[in-house]
Amino acid sequence: MPRSERPQSRRAALLEFAVLGLLHDGPLHGYELRKRLTTALGIFRALSYGSLYPALRHLVGSGWIHETTHTAEAGTRTPGSTGSKRPRITYELTAEGKEHFQDLVAASGPDAWDDDDFDVRFAFFSRTEAQVRLRILEGRRSRLEERLANIRDASQVRRERMDTYTLALQQHGEERAEREVRWLEELIVAERRAALDPGPAAYDDLPGDLPGAVPQHPQSTTTESTNPNNKE
Repeated sequence: MPRSERPQSRRAALLEFAVLGLLHDGPLHGYELRKRLTTALGIFRALSYGSLYPALRHLVGSGWIHETTHTAEAGTRTPGSTGSKRPRITYELTAEGKEHFQDLVAASGPDAWDDDDFDVRFAFFSRTEAQVRLRILEGRRSRLEERLANIRDASQVRRERMDTYTLALQQHGEERAEREVRWLEELIVAERRAALDPGPAAYDDLPGDLPGAVPQHPQSTTTESTNPNNKE
């Protein structure tokens, strides 16, 4: 099936990347896809079906996923249904889709260092080659260090003209950037260590609930927020 071409917003491209990543583990229907996207990835917390289904149609048209329609039997209720015999569509990654996803996770350019892009890419680091992970982490750290320097410069220039609340907001932004830079440095150290001595022991000295745990994102509040592949 020929791939369709159309201009895409960055958010739409990220959504399709996330869908491909979730389907890499097995087929899912639209309800379950939306549930995982909204609970696991902050950028998609308010994702509507009006955004999800056009993305799915584009992926089907591109030949990257395949849809199968199942007719619900009488009396069968599916999540979000009203009990009627509404067809249930399951989406599955095609061989071409798997290859396309691998091409996407191999990219490590500046787009992957931005806030939303980085969070989505990081969620699928387990499917990303070690060298690519390291380049993305180093690029993200560089981006945050640049942002931190700009915040500090602005604070020095404008501090006397800031009111209490503006100053507090500026300090909050600086502290948040500092925390993430430290977190990235821990991950970079672990990745470099793992390259020399592969295995979970590479992460033993880092913060985590268990030995070998990847340190949690400083803005994360739940395990799900960094692992969209968690299944209930």
